[in-house]
Amino acid sequence: MTALEGLKKDADMPGEVERKYGGLLEKKWTSVIRLQKKVMELESKLSEAEKEFIEGAPTRAKRSPTEWIPRPPEKFTLTGHRAPVTKVIFHPVFSLSVSASEDATIKVWDFETGEYERSLKGHTDSVQDIAFDHLGKLLVSCSADMSVKLWDFQEGYQCVKTLRGHEHNVSGITFVPTGDYILSASRDKTIKMWEVATGYCVKTFSGHREWVRQVRVSPDGTLVASCSNDQTVRVWFIATKECKVELRGHDHVVECIGWAPECAQSAINEAAGADNKKGLYEGPFLVSGSRDKTLKIWDVGRGVCLLTLEGHDNWVRGVLFHPGGRYIVSASDDKTLRVWDLRNKRCAKRLDAHSHFCTSLDFHKSHPFVVSGSVDQTVKVWECR
Repeated sequence: MTALEGLKKDADMPGEVERKYGGLLEKKWTSVIRLQKKVMELESKLSEAEKEFIEGAPTRAKRSPTEWIPRPPEKFTLTGHRAPVTKVIFHPVFSLSVSASEDATIKVWDFETGEYERSLKGHTDSVQDIAFDHLGKLLVSCSADMSVKLWDFQEGYQCVKTLRGHEHNVSGITFVPTGDYILSASRDKTIKMWEVATGYCVKTFSGHREWVRQVRVSPDGTLVASCSNDQTVRVWFIATKECKVELRGHDHVVECIGWAPECAQSAINEAAGADNKKGLYEGPFLVSGSRDKTLKIWDVGRGVCLLTLEGHDNWVRGVLFHPGGRYIVSASDDKTLRVWDLRNKRCAKRLDAHSHFCTSLDFHKSHPFVVSGSVDQTVKVWECR
């Protein structure tokens, strides 16, 4: 009998020592690992900050909100979808972001707290695109089930209308600025215009030779741009259904498009090297992203490509102008988000955003946030500063 056992017996404390100190070492080790992880996270944040400081990027205090861009690491990773996320957007008024997925659901999240709010169910196949009207009262969605659905975002989140008329996968959707009409793009090669009040299809735009991927209405509401597998971007007059211009230049499927805000005009002109002899480019301007890995900026007025931005290593799947007009942000199958400085025609920031293809992104119009979606089934919220 060892001395310890004898002592235990005398002290009448069988197992006390075990109970008190058993597993203590393991506990200590796991907390060490946790702290180590924390230290590594802080170190990476610090090195990121140092890098920005050295590169001479203006510090936060010197940057105005028009120059704030998304910075790693992400603020939230939102999980819950059971298939790739196809589209992410911000609500124009509430602190909500909405994601669509190939799992046939639409999910609503609070981007300030990172909390899941609810799911909208009704589509029977992959939801391809979603959009809000300007007030955020209605959400419209379109799906590979060939339907377009309207959801009431004021009370109950119910599906209030289902619009049918396309003969194939409906891949793009948007409201006209007034909110009275919806435009949808489909694999049936057409774009359809629907009246919200009645649910009737009032116009069909024909001319693309292949699947139409996306539709976007110009800020003034007079033109609609569309992009297609036929490698072109077309701009149409909404009033007459006429094609104003066909923009050719990409040598692969054009996945995405975005109109430039008014405030981007000077940066675009500077980038395009407009001189006084030729006069300034008046616009309106449009950016397109393609499977040829490039972004192109177009002057729709003149029907010419002003510049091409190269840098992505794979298909470009989402693109939009920064609300401040000085940058373009893009999402790609190379798993990154990139911020392009228009004046210098170069990539100013690269974010290794997801563990799989990035499919979509949105920039909040009034709060410093960007949201991204991916084939990795997550939605990420990025803070801008």
